[in-house]
Amino acid sequence: MPELPEVETVRLGLERSVTGKVVTGVRILDPRAVRRHDGGPQDFTGAVTGRLLGNPRRRGKYLWVPLGGVDPMSSAGDALLCHLGMSGQFRIDDAGTPLLRHTRVVLDLDDGRELRFLDQRLFGGMQVSRGGALLPAEISHIGPDPFDAGFDAVVASRRLRARRSTLKRALLDQSLVSGIGNIYADETLWRARRHPETPTSRLRAVEAAGIYETAREVMAEAIDQGGTSFDRLYVRVNGETGYFGRSLDVYGREGAACRRCGAGIVRMAFMNRSSYLCPRCQRWPRGVPRL
Repeated sequence: MPELPEVETVRLGLERSVTGKVVTGVRILDPRAVRRHDGGPQDFTGAVTGRLLGNPRRRGKYLWVPLGGVDPMSSAGDALLCHLGMSGQFRIDDAGTPLLRHTRVVLDLDDGRELRFLDQRLFGGMQVSRGGALLPAEISHIGPDPFDAGFDAVVASRRLRARRSTLKRALLDQSLVSGIGNIYADETLWRARRHPETPTSRLRAVEAAGIYETAREVMAEAIDQGGTSFDRLYVRVNGETGYFGRSLDVYGREGAACRRCGAGIVRMAFMNRSSYLCPRCQRWPRGVPRL
């Protein structure tokens, strides 16, 4: 699933490509892509057609585009809310360019190009959030992410330490801090030399805040390299892949040598997924029963 760096990379691409453009038409090729829109496909089409696309915004793994009213009778303050799910993509193409497989929604733009939403597995989708230009109500329950202007590391670390959980589970809890997924949780914990099963109650305040600062550093580096692409399920709006996969220290590197100490990277089962770590740099916490 695309995590914060991948969604931010997409947001940056949309910012450069669609900000200030007007949607002149909408084609819904698969209604499942707008299933979360309460009014259905026809209402979605009417709510987006004729609207001015504002500067895209993001919180965690969600992004949204404020919708301005071109028609004086059109309401303002709405937003086009999007979640990429496992395989969602946005592509910018000239009108008439053959549609790629798994294209689900096409927005015609007033500059002769098209904004296309593709989604192979259909876990993602689009909807109009009424009055959601600043922050859609649909995602107001998730926590701010480490790049949010309102992010408070002291508050976040306090909530992390208060959570009766283990460290990786807490990092993945989007109600605490959003945007960190499996890949960047593993990379963060390796840099911080922390085992995923470390009880959050054992962290001192400065250590907890440091975990989030490390996560921010890791994800900032990933954004600079266009995110992490393992396959064609995640690409940027121009179709290019991200290159951070080459810089991953532990994720997906089972059996490879740790770049810090030389020990072999191991993979352990975690919540129907996997955790990758260095058994020497990230020792099992004392007193915690082994799984």
